[in-house]
Amino acid sequence: MGREGAMRRCARLLAMVTALVACSQRTPGGAPSGPDGDKIVLTGDQKADWAQIVAIENEAKALVKTDGCAAAGECRTAPVGSKACGGPRYYLVYCSRTTDSTALFRKLDAVAAGEREYNTRYKIVSTCEFRLPPQLALSGGSCQAH
Repeated sequence: MGREGAMRRCARLLAMVTALVACSQRTPGGAPSGPDGDKIVLTGDQKADWAQIVAIENEAKALVKTDGCAAAGECRTAPVGSKACGGPRYYLVYCSRTTDSTALFRKLDAVAAGEREYNTRYKIVSTCEFRLPPQLALSGGSCQAH
């Protein structure tokens, strides 16, 4: 094969690479790529984008169980969201014995990443106070912010 054959091979290789790259990229509004659909893909519609963030945040809240701990040391906090100035908007309190913390943090990581992108895209501003996790207490087997 001469130069013409080599050029055809290069053209085929370029076409294959282009197809692979195109297939690997998501389009706005496409199916989420996270294991449980936790990836937030902003669409350019500010209300719809915030609704995506809130929906996954609500899924995270549904995973939280505050009951079932035997000691206050089993109670935990999880940061929620990402304020424009940085840091979480607030913290969830949960019992580490009865909450699937892996699933919880997967969703909360998606919320924080989505909110950071949302804040940048829509030029959101926020107060810049730093929120600390609340002190925890156990009352009747239920974890609570103190």
